[in-house]
Amino acid sequence: MNPSSSLAGPPPAGFCLPERPLTPVVRALRLCLHALLGGLIALAAVKAVADGAPHATAVVLAAVTTAVVYTVGALSPAVDRSPRTAAGWLGALGLAWLILLSLSPDGLWAAFPLYFLQLHLLPTRWGLGAVAATAAAAIGGFVLHGQTVTPGTFIGPLLGAAVAVATVLGYQALYRESERRRELIDELLATREDLAAAERTAGTLAERERLAREIHDTLAQGLSSIQLLLRAAERTLPVGDPAAAHVRQAREAARDNLAEARRFVRALPPPDLEHASLPAALERLCASTPGPAVRFGVSGTPVRLPTPYEVALLRVAQSALANTVRHAGAARAEITLSFMETSVALDVVDDGAGFDPLAPPPPRGGGFGLPAMRSRARSLGGTLSVESAPGRGTAVAITLPLPSGDPGGPS
Repeated sequence: MNPSSSLAGPPPAGFCLPERPLTPVVRALRLCLHALLGGLIALAAVKAVADGAPHATAVVLAAVTTAVVYTVGALSPAVDRSPRTAAGWLGALGLAWLILLSLSPDGLWAAFPLYFLQLHLLPTRWGLGAVAATAAAAIGGFVLHGQTVTPGTFIGPLLGAAVAVATVLGYQALYRESERRRELIDELLATREDLAAAERTAGTLAERERLAREIHDTLAQGLSSIQLLLRAAERTLPVGDPAAAHVRQAREAARDNLAEARRFVRALPPPDLEHASLPAALERLCASTPGPAVRFGVSGTPVRLPTPYEVALLRVAQSALANTVRHAGAARAEITLSFMETSVALDVVDDGAGFDPLAPPPPRGGGFGLPAMRSRARSLGGTLSVESAPGRGTAVAITLPLPSGDPGGPS
């Protein structure tokens, strides 16, 4: 910190300040300090020459020396970084000023800017002592030059010292208060962010708890009842009844969906993926789908995918096959899982009745499957495409970009 830039704030431990961007006000004060000291030194030199003083040349040399010492310190980064260097520079500047003061009584006017430098660059105790010594030297120099002693001879330097002390200490107090307020504001902002995050978390947990209760009290209980009723129906059917296989398949589907609903409540992965790979889960899905003959195939070299990817692909396959079974009346369907260099794709194709993808969804709660599939794809940065036409079957394809870096090796 330049000695004049010390006006930017109170010094830590009484010495130089850490470097901070200067505000326009502080920059103006710094320039004023430069101008004040330079002008007062120049005034002493000019007056000595104009009055024809016997030591005019020596006064000019002392004034130039004082100005050079001040300029060197003002431009030296070492004064900013080292309290010892700052104290040494003040000592050299004070010595040059004393030489000027001994040659010309007009040198005492430079004491006023020196007060500010001493108070800023020295610890408070040493700064006050230096100010008192500078004021005493100014008064003594004026008296030793045989000038007329008046009350103003003593009051002027002392009043200037008092003004400098009050200004600097007052500014430092305001600066410390400003720093405390800034720290308090930072703490308040951080606390507000923490509170907002806590509220978001609490809201998420509350909504999750509400959904868990709803799923447990409605879907889970309903699936449990369906499973029990189907088990009772299976027991009442005579041996060899062709309906027994369908009842058993329905009961197993209800059991699997009940387990999946419970795991969803506990935020666990789907049970089909917990102990098996994605291709194995898709193959099991094809084998357990009632209705059309579903064939499953894998293209490319399987790699390990993140759990959200596997869940999204399995859910899309389940939803697309459910639509095929309920609406398409298809005889055949095929699921293909394709692993490429930068992406993974899942295609579900059937030869069913097809539909117009641009037509509005059916009323009364229908048409939710495709928007849900698109939402899953978008959440992972992928795309979902649907190709279909009445009487020409349907093809649903989801493509997800593989995570950057090593996807995890073979699955």
